[in-house]
Amino acid sequence: MNETWKKSAYSPNGSDCVECRYGGGAAGMRDTKHRDAGDLTFGPSEWVAALAAQK
Repeated sequence: MNETWKKSAYSPNGSDCVECRYGGGAAGMRDTKHRDAGDLTFGPSEWVAALAAQK
């Protein structure tokens, strides 16, 4: 998986958001306030479902 975490440019102050990364057929998501708590990893269909649930 690509180790480069990215956060949305729409984040109001850079701290109240999630960061995402993608690679190797998996996507990761973590909370910017609690990075040390780990991240969630999703397969392709799970990632699409997670994004759809957020809209």
